Amino acid sequence: MKVYETPHIRNLVLAGHNASGKTTLTSSFLFASGKVNRLLTVDDGNAPTDFDENEVERKISIQSAVAFCEYKNHKFNLIDTPGYAIFFAETSSAMRAGDVAGIVVNAVNGLEIQTDKAVKLARENGLPIFFIINKVDKEHADPLAVLQKLQDKYGNGVIPLNLPIGKESSFAGVADVLSKKAFLGEHGKAVVTEGDVPGEISESLNSSREALVEKIAESNEALMERYFEEGDLPEDDILKGLREGILKGDIMPVVFTSAYQILGIHTLMDHLITFAPDPTHRTYRGVNPVSGEDKDPSGTSLYVFKTISDPFAGRINIFRVITGALKSDAQLLNPRTENIERFGAINFLDGKTPTSVSDAHQGDIGSVMKLKETLTGDTLCEKSNPVKYPPVVFPEAAISFAVEPKSKGDEDKIAAALLRICEEDPVLHVSRDLQTKEQILSGTGQLHIEIVVAKLKKRYGVEVNLKPPKVPYKETITKKAETTYRHKKQTGGRGQFAECAFIVEPQPRGEGYQFVDKIFGGSISHSYRPAVDKGIQEAAAKGFLAGYPVIDFKVTLIDGKEHPVDSSEMAFKIAGSMGFKQACDRAGATILEPIMNMDVFTPEDYMGDVMGDLNGRRGRVSGMDIEGDVRVIHVQVPLAEVLSYASDLRSFTQGQGSFHMEFSHYEEAPKQVQDKIIAEARREKEEED
Repeated sequence: MKVYETPHIRNLVLAGHNASGKTTLTSSFLFASGKVNRLLTVDDGNAPTDFDENEVERKISIQSAVAFCEYKNHKFNLIDTPGYAIFFAETSSAMRAGDVAGIVVNAVNGLEIQTDKAVKLARENGLPIFFIINKVDKEHADPLAVLQKLQDKYGNGVIPLNLPIGKESSFAGVADVLSKKAFLGEHGKAVVTEGDVPGEISESLNSSREALVEKIAESNEALMERYFEEGDLPEDDILKGLREGILKGDIMPVVFTSAYQILGIHTLMDHLITFAPDPTHRTYRGVNPVSGEDKDPSGTSLYVFKTISDPFAGRINIFRVITGALKSDAQLLNPRTENIERFGAINFLDGKTPTSVSDAHQGDIGSVMKLKETLTGDTLCEKSNPVKYPPVVFPEAAISFAVEPKSKGDEDKIAAALLRICEEDPVLHVSRDLQTKEQILSGTGQLHIEIVVAKLKKRYGVEVNLKPPKVPYKETITKKAETTYRHKKQTGGRGQFAECAFIVEPQPRGEGYQFVDKIFGGSISHSYRPAVDKGIQEAAAKGFLAGYPVIDFKVTLIDGKEHPVDSSEMAFKIAGSMGFKQACDRAGATILEPIMNMDVFTPEDYMGDVMGDLNGRRGRVSGMDIEGDVRVIHVQVPLAEVLSYASDLRSFTQGQGSFHMEFSHYEEAPKQVQDKIIAEARREKEEED
């Protein structure tokens, strides 16, 4: 296919709430441009950017995907992003690769939670915004009411470039604000005809044009004077001012579409060609990979914003060319690994379907297969011009489950499969809890984890069970105690004999275990004393109250006895172990629970609900901050109380709440909590027996 120069490329990120029609809008671009001969849809299971089996089955987008089309000597790179909050990290990564954000708004549902999140994310990335009010043809659609809500929310910079002609089933096309012409279509057909503007919307069209021209005039004193004198501006000044206003973010144009009926799509593409910036307008901050100092990039450099892990094709890296031009035989440095990656064929993608090209110019989006070590967030650059682009900071995983195989012997297959899945999903984390011996799978929500489990089965043929992870409780002692324990066993032949006396006492939290030998003389031989230490450590690892490791204590060995025939290392190891259990019974053994530091982010409207819920979870609020219209609650809370907090917080904040959590310290659990922990441990032991 034709390779496009940078000024003729448009990189559009489609973002917004779920069910606003982003995936169908992507398909409508391909149909309207003539690339395909029919509309490929989510309902039919053939939408190019919903190619994953789980997306087809569930009829939702779960990852970002790219497609492209050619229209009027321009190449459109379309990045379709998921609308569900738990997959919002995919949108964050996609924004790094785009040049303009198309915020898709449902004409029926209006402004929704992810609408505002997408707007904020686009602004953080410096992307100009086009609002696309979609599904104007649907029953109960009220596109002009949605336009008003956008203007109320984001100010007078929200100005329509066209107005809908009709709505619901009578939606026939759009009337252009600048040219005052109507562009009509036929439902479901990739055709558009020019016509006259219906009289009933002429007044609204004139008002919208006047508001647009006035907004443009505000940006320039000379234009403002001319506007006051003449009541209008020349067309060249309007077009130039509109482009500049969009680029600066002062103007956020609105267009109306029905992606399913292919209405308003051609005019949307025309407006993107005329007013959306080409890739030369976006600057990327590069740093020297060695010194970390800012550096202006030069030569050829790429940023990898998405990775697909295919069980048959292998790893597919999707990138944006930041500077220079990429050739298919390139050899580029990965500053993270400090290794050279050798390129094979360069492809443009429609979902997972590749189109091979010889090269890709600055700003273009392409893919390459089977790079050895390159992952999402990596930079690739010339060895002679090293540069690194800061990767997207992905949100922390918010929910965790313990994973166990349904079939014995699948552990290695599961570990390998999870590693591949994690390559394409940077938010997903797999770890092993050394204390509980569980493999922990962490993600952004329960649906996220369920989809990973489905991938394991469909892609890699392994099945797993999920269960809530065990809380890594600890045990300790609270007071000093002394004990003497004699281990004596006679079996007819050589027996077992060992006696040891020691003092146990608590240590400050975090000091760990200490063994002190204070035996004077030879009451216990030097060769047997390490066995006492080992027996104590083994007993401590198995716990006393509920089977959790005993921590932060000191043992002082003070006396003992041995037998010239029956004593052995094993006998003293048993004596140390049993003596330690006896000492714990006298030393006020207790259970410690992990306490987490949490920052909870919530709109002010839900502050009361969030605070009340945290109090019910034994949370201790240490302070609050204000970040824009969001309240940040700083709280310490037991880990056991927040294992399912992600879904609960979303529930009572209507999806607008989020949180960050990290381990703080261990502290003694309340008695009623300890009683439950001990009872549960006994029940599990009885079931095992």
